Amino acid sequence: MVSPSPTATSRAFTPTPDRHLDDLGVRLHDGVATIRVWSGTADTVELVVCDDHDLDWVTDTVPLERDAGGIWQATTALLRPGTRYALRVSGPTAAGNMFNAETLLLDPYARGLVSGGVGDWRSVVVDEAFDWGGVGKPGVPLDRTVLYEGHVKGLSKRHPDVPPALHGTYAGLAHPAMIEHFRSLGVTTIELLPIHAFASEPRLHQLGLHNYWGYNTLSFFSPHAAYATEAARREGPAAVLREVKGMVRLLHEAGLEVVLDVVYNHTAEEGIGGPRSSLRGIDNLDYYRQQTDGEYVDVTGCGNALNTSTDAAARLVLDSMRYWANEVRVDGFRLDLAATLGRDETHAFTPEHPLLRAIIDDPALADVTKIAEPWDVGMGGWQTGNFGAGWHEWNDRYRDRVRNFWLSDVDYARRASTAPVGIGGFATRLAGSSNTFSEERGPLASINFVTAHDGFTLRDLVSYDVKHNLGNGEQNRDGADTNRSFNHGAEGPTADGRILATRRKAMRNLLGTLLLSAGIPMITAGDELGRTQRGNNNAYCHDSALTWLDWELADWQQDLLAHTQRLIAVRRENPALRPIRFARLGEVTPSALVMEWYDENGETMSGQRWTDPAHRTLQYVAASTPESEAFNRILLMVHGVERPVEVTLPRIDGVTRYVSLWSSAEERPATTETGHLPGEVVPLPPTSMRLFRAE
Repeated sequence: MVSPSPTATSRAFTPTPDRHLDDLGVRLHDGVATIRVWSGTADTVELVVCDDHDLDWVTDTVPLERDAGGIWQATTALLRPGTRYALRVSGPTAAGNMFNAETLLLDPYARGLVSGGVGDWRSVVVDEAFDWGGVGKPGVPLDRTVLYEGHVKGLSKRHPDVPPALHGTYAGLAHPAMIEHFRSLGVTTIELLPIHAFASEPRLHQLGLHNYWGYNTLSFFSPHAAYATEAARREGPAAVLREVKGMVRLLHEAGLEVVLDVVYNHTAEEGIGGPRSSLRGIDNLDYYRQQTDGEYVDVTGCGNALNTSTDAAARLVLDSMRYWANEVRVDGFRLDLAATLGRDETHAFTPEHPLLRAIIDDPALADVTKIAEPWDVGMGGWQTGNFGAGWHEWNDRYRDRVRNFWLSDVDYARRASTAPVGIGGFATRLAGSSNTFSEERGPLASINFVTAHDGFTLRDLVSYDVKHNLGNGEQNRDGADTNRSFNHGAEGPTADGRILATRRKAMRNLLGTLLLSAGIPMITAGDELGRTQRGNNNAYCHDSALTWLDWELADWQQDLLAHTQRLIAVRRENPALRPIRFARLGEVTPSALVMEWYDENGETMSGQRWTDPAHRTLQYVAASTPESEAFNRILLMVHGVERPVEVTLPRIDGVTRYVSLWSSAEERPATTETGHLPGEVVPLPPTSMRLFRAE
């Protein structure tokens, strides 16, 4: 383990942060403005005011005065809404410092930015006034939450019913045509890839590419201006912010929540030698993780890692979350590489890290959902299941097991005549991953997903055995090599009708598993439409038709959309599919499940059947333990072998019939429900699922 860096004035961050760090940035009051900047190591800090049109023309400078706690402050009438400004900071040249008194730096708390060209940025004072019209947050219960992860630009860029002026914008995302899609699909919560202001890496510029996903943050408070309409961009950062708030308000009016994917683990300043745009020039020693000689401790793979063991860095994260939750009124956050934020002064992860606890305990964040991506690339960086109460986590164990069961296991069985494993591990994931998340946290701690922005789309997952990333300019070296995918007999596009039909069924099986599992499901935007990226599993650098959603759908894509809509509706209508708690042995636990497991013969599953690779057929019966909804019981059949099977419906006390609700074997979901009796034999096609309501 590397040694922590010595810092001049830092101390361990505490759950109740020092009030001395309140009100950083610019605050307008009484016809003037006060600017407050923290730097514990600087010798001087200077406010630089720039011309409204020529960012290189410095019109005024104001020295900031330091107090005993490292706060540099000035009150001036020069700062007013619309003012372009920067900071100049000088300091000692000791190891770990990166001061340069000539560099114009961004205020870390600026609410808006403007650009004068590549790498040339200024902060802007923003009028934050906005009329919310009495619209509040939807407050969707967690057990009813269905996340929809998408990109602001990619969602509406090609939508034929969104006006061209709104294509790919915040306003376009909230257009009635988009809201109609979200609502008809049945999702409750739109999770947006980063909308904090970001920049493309210099390396991408050299390749003629651009950062599309946005995981390269310039400012934790400023929205990304490129996603605003041209009219808002012309008007300036205040109009951009109003458009963001307008998007949130319209989505809230439609009953839809907004969750932001936020990147607090690193910044666009990259490694040593990268851009000096803000934190590096203000107080590199305290903001970034370093060894004693000043070398960065990079646990993110992006060149630097924010040092959240110091007050200043931790408060920056917490204050940013407070701002977006309360001023922009978003409903939650997905914290990218959240394990980095939980590393202490020795760079080791701890679930009781003061910042992680502060995020959960902060009253200002009480009504927002906190989702962790529970890993980074540093030592001890894989922490799935290890975050504390109040956190929800991306469950990569769920993703991998579900992909294995429906794809790589089936591929293996074609070559070896039997699958490598039985159905037991898959069943554990289906029932809420109790082997990963504690009883205290329950199944809703798990964010279940099969695909995400990072990796293959659903369609590509069933169409490619290997990644095809040559267009990224890295000779196909980038992107994951282990995808647990299966092309079903041909790599990529094919005219083979049998292969195409099998791929379509595999997509339905994956979506069915996702939406019928205990936990909170997350759908990747476009998977419901069968979107492809032509085998690229790391399309972060493509801002093009490759990554934008195509809304012109073939018949089979319309069918897939109908299946997704049906599955979400079934989930909503059946409480037994969305438990809140894990059951306790020998007790009746409210809002949990009473689970029973049967084989294809309608008999209770034996221990041998759980692990036998030759018997991958299961009947899962889940009965709710009502707390606020009526009693409900479902039966889900799962058949993970490429040959048909006959399944005998189990005889269960109190069950007189089974009503068929959904089948993955159908090209388009049935519009009528059919009844079946206990003991009746039901044919199940190869590798398929079928859901019943038990009455």
